[in-house]
Amino acid sequence: MLELSEIWVYPVKSLGGISLQEAQVTDRGLELDRRWLLVDDNGRFLSQREYPELALFSPDIVDGFLRITHRVNMESVDLELHPVFSDANSKIEVTVWDDTIDAFEVSPNTSKWFSKFLGFSVRLVYMPEESERKLDPDYAISGDEINSFSDAYPFLIIGQASLDDLNGRMEVRVPMNRFRPNFVFTNGDAFEEDAWREFKIGTVSFVGVKPCDRCVMTTVDQEKGVISGKDPLKTLAKYRNFGNKVLFGQNLIGLGLGKVKVGDSVRVLSFKK
Repeated sequence: MLELSEIWVYPVKSLGGISLQEAQVTDRGLELDRRWLLVDDNGRFLSQREYPELALFSPDIVDGFLRITHRVNMESVDLELHPVFSDANSKIEVTVWDDTIDAFEVSPNTSKWFSKFLGFSVRLVYMPEESERKLDPDYAISGDEINSFSDAYPFLIIGQASLDDLNGRMEVRVPMNRFRPNFVFTNGDAFEEDAWREFKIGTVSFVGVKPCDRCVMTTVDQEKGVISGKDPLKTLAKYRNFGNKVLFGQNLIGLGLGKVKVGDSVRVLSFKK
């Protein structure tokens, strides 16, 4: 039986993740997942692709707040989990790839805190409920699906067997955090998630819509915040290259709301044609 073994959220896009035992599935991804974003002075999103040191910011839930800690300096900042903004002046437009999204700056002081560690001016922004970022219509189911600040899709799943297969081909093993999934499952075959169309985790339904294209971000050591070499991307490119795209993991859309828990069964209902 396929079993959900890990659940991850990444509250601030491209910062560290939080491992959870259970999570709420919302209309734009797991609750808290990628609802915050760091942007430059032009409103463009920051990513570990250009700034691998973002991995040094580690999030956690502490006393009802989202606490971000810089793991070198060990300084922290606390953020409200569900902020409400009354000042329209803090509303700005930000861009993630080709999408322009309405967001609110959390606070000037919080932005200064991040700017201090990064060495240049950035702002931390939050996506409110009224901001609806539509999915690519080529992959949407109903056309009404929305997303958070994630690259393109609300959820990502990877089988543990897929990572084990990759690590069996490399001299130095890499952890699952190089690939930033929301869900990891065990007891399956390597890369079987590629073929899934509709499936359930516990009682919540999902649809596999598109394999995940991989980039240089997979080469960032999440503990040190530096690019650690050409792997795993180099090895993946040797046997997971499809149409000049290196694929690893499956992007998902949710078909409903609910709660998922580590240990839930994963039941495949249909396969891609």
